[in-house]
Formats: sequence, C-alpha cells, structure tokens
Amino acid sequence: MLSNTLIFTFFFIATFAFMEFAANFSHKHIMHGFMWYWHEDHHRKKPKRFEKNDIFFVIFASPCILLLVSNLWYPSVYSSAIGLGIMFYGMAYFIVHDLIIHQRINNRFLRRHPYVKGLIQAHKDHHANINQHDCHNFGMLWVPLKYFSS
Repeated sequence: MLSNTLIFTFFFIATFAFMEFAANFSHKHIMHGFMWYWHEDHHRKKPKRFEKNDIFFVIFASPCILLLVSNLWYPSVYSSAIGLGIMFYGMAYFIVHDLIIHQRINNRFLRRHPYVKGLIQAHKDHHANINQHDCHNFGMLWVPLKYFSS
C-alpha cells in the first residue's frame, strides 16, 4: 500500500503539471474566447494598476480555495494535494507573469537567465497582436524551444 506522502507527492506534482495545460486551454478558449471582454484590457498598451483581467485570479483561485477549505471538515490527502498543486501553480504564474514578465518589481538580474529570456520573448509574441484572435503561446511556464535561440 502506498503511503500518504507518496500519494500526496504524486497528486501535487500531477496537478501542478496539469495546471499548465489548464492555463493554456483556458487562456486560449476562455480568455481569448467568450470572456474576451475581461481579458482585452490586458492586451492594451495602457499601463494600469488593476485590469478587468485581474478577475481571472479570483475565478482560477476558487477551486483551490474550495479544496483547501473543505479539508477543514473532510480531511483528504487528495484534496490537499490537488488544492496545493493549484495554489503553487498560481503562485508560480503570478511570479513569472506579473513580477518577472510585466515587471511589477525591478528584476533586471532575473531577466538575464536564458529560460526567463525565452519566457519574455514568448509572452511578447503573444502580446504582439492586440486582437482576440491570431495570438500564440497561451501557456506560461512551458516555453517553445524556438524562443531560446535568440
């Protein structure tokens, strides 16, 4: 029988990895689809402290919150691992997207790393088109290899 630690670790890592697929899918088909009204201001050049797009943080954090809060009444290694996997992916997304790529903090030293350069280039390519359609690179942490050559 597998230990709870092994089960937790498997579900945590699987959830974190799955979240890149979920982010890619929801960004492409939801945010650039029927919810474009909320996401559109993120593709505009006007810098704002808050955007309508920020509501997605609350929407995407909700399953994580529900899973973790449910553990108060119904403790489960599965809901803990999945909830924390979602939470850690959300934290990684926030750090990469808001703090590093959109430079909400000064981070010139990080921007020299080849992986970070690739992330930034892929994100610039995504934002090169301000229209709802014809965008590329909807994920966040997985960067196509072509962005590492420059």
